[in-house]
Amino acid sequence: MAKDPNPDPGWYYNTRTNEVEHLERARSVDLLGPYPDEATARRALEIARERTKAADAADRSWDEE
Repeated sequence: MAKDPNPDPGWYYNTRTNEVEHLERARSVDLLGPYPDEATARRALEIARERTKAADAADRSWDEE
């Protein structure tokens, strides 16, 4: 990870390492976020599943119209 003189204050979940990162981060392609705090970043995969489920339901309701 490179040192950033102006690090992003957000929290991120690294999908490659399954670690939460803050300030110094891995490549963006491996990250979910930003999240407002560490606890929320730890729930990143759960949040993604919830959002996917909601989007799938919205797509199904759109198809039914």
